[in-house]
Amino acid sequence: MEALGSSPLFAGLAREALAAVLTAAHERTVEDGETAFREGEPADSFCVVAAGRLKLTQVGPEGHEVILRFVGPGEAAAALAAFDGTTYPATAAAVGATQVLVWSRAELQALLGRHPVLALNLLRLLSERLREVQERFRELATERVARRIARALVRLVRQAGRKVEEGVLIDMPLSRQTLAEMTGATLFTVSRTLSEWEAQGIIRSGRERVVIARPHALVAIAEDLPPAGEVKSSK
Repeated sequence: MEALGSSPLFAGLAREALAAVLTAAHERTVEDGETAFREGEPADSFCVVAAGRLKLTQVGPEGHEVILRFVGPGEAAAALAAFDGTTYPATAAAVGATQVLVWSRAELQALLGRHPVLALNLLRLLSERLREVQERFRELATERVARRIARALVRLVRQAGRKVEEGVLIDMPLSRQTLAEMTGATLFTVSRTLSEWEAQGIIRSGRERVVIARPHALVAIAEDLPPAGEVKSSK
């Protein structure tokens, strides 16, 4: 109930309706590295993360894996399962042991029919995911690498940020290779960029651990703003 109540997909549903939705779900534990579903398979079920995290990836034409996003508690994955004849557009793998609530396509379609607000929420979710994809495509096509890396870190802070003494910890395992796969950059470029930011005191990183020590400085890079004390030329 806590996972469903925090999910934008189920916003506006009365507690009794949430209980009925939960009754229709099947609980599943996806072990670390195990897949909940694979790209190209028939999209026959839909899930919401109750605890843990899923990593959504696609394989590009040259065989390189690209990380699309991470799905955390209360977030939905595979919403396309609501439509007949579709396939999963990505692969979902667990980051650590992850609990998911799963509904079959038939169960999901029945719920959408009984609860119109759920159908509206689903359309809103699909629209938001489409905007995300368009924004990522624009970033890859037009933005310099450092800005793409900063934007990726800012997104992760929003999804999994936790305040600690040193700043804001991205509360999930995060390697430099993962950042490279999220941003379409090489591992060398990501490592060099993060090392520069560490020297400037913007971030602190360790083995699969990143703390944003100066969040405003990172946002300035992500939004292409001038550093504090500087005024960008209008020319």
